[in-house]
Amino acid sequence: MRNVTTETITEAFLNYCSPETAPRTWKVLESLVTHLHAFAREVNLTHEEWRLGLDLLKKTGEITNDERNEYVLLSDVLGLSSLVDMINSPDVGTPSSVLGPFHILGAPDLPVGGDLKRDNEGATVIVSGKITNPEGDPISGAELEIWQTADNGLYSNQDAGQPDYNLRAHMRAMDDGRYMFTTVRPAPYTVPDDGPVGVLLHATGRHPWRPSHLHFIITAPGHRTLVTEVFPSDDPYLDEDAVFGVREQLVMVYEEHSDPSELPDGLAIGRSATTPFFTVDFDFVLSPETP
Repeated sequence: MRNVTTETITEAFLNYCSPETAPRTWKVLESLVTHLHAFAREVNLTHEEWRLGLDLLKKTGEITNDERNEYVLLSDVLGLSSLVDMINSPDVGTPSSVLGPFHILGAPDLPVGGDLKRDNEGATVIVSGKITNPEGDPISGAELEIWQTADNGLYSNQDAGQPDYNLRAHMRAMDDGRYMFTTVRPAPYTVPDDGPVGVLLHATGRHPWRPSHLHFIITAPGHRTLVTEVFPSDDPYLDEDAVFGVREQLVMVYEEHSDPSELPDGLAIGRSATTPFFTVDFDFVLSPETP
């Protein structure tokens, strides 16, 4: 096309694409370029703004390494990661939420009732609940991966002062779907803001804080894998999560106790919890696996 204009350039791009383009590739690319060109026209994008955008992507690539993926972080703070989660979540069951960059494979096994807190500072928290299907029937054979920050707001793979796999575990729920463990209350923390994503946050007057949360990956035969996180109802950043991971159904309540006799049976620590201690009761509902 020789007479390319602001109004015909999108059509020209699409015409240049081979008719052998895979259908899904075509659908995604057609929509992406159509919206991208429309955006540039809508805001009358200047050369300086265009260069700033390219420079942001360049610096995002430069800071990305095996320990830190700034592209994922950029997707997170733009809300794209959470939007993709929500688009692909089933209509029934516990909502998914962001995986985050700090999950690692190979966490040690922890039996139901086991102690994840160990020598970590902070108040004892007993987390328990059950895993069911949408009809409320317990799911036998469910497995959980659990990970969280220490009370300093850092994960074990961020903090050289923490042992390997600190506050991380793999657990097989009981046949009746129950799970339970003792841990420490995680702390709110900031996403990394010393790179290009931080420049974007500061330019828009946004803070980098995430509310405290517990991460879970839950699997069970015949059911969709659930990747999610749960948040305390009293966290100051609950309504301002920098990566938009909070869902109303993922809010939990910490109940405070001071009497050791109120500890549930079956805990590895017995009645030796520090006081006051807290309990959390949170159930997960897995949706059936689609054919």
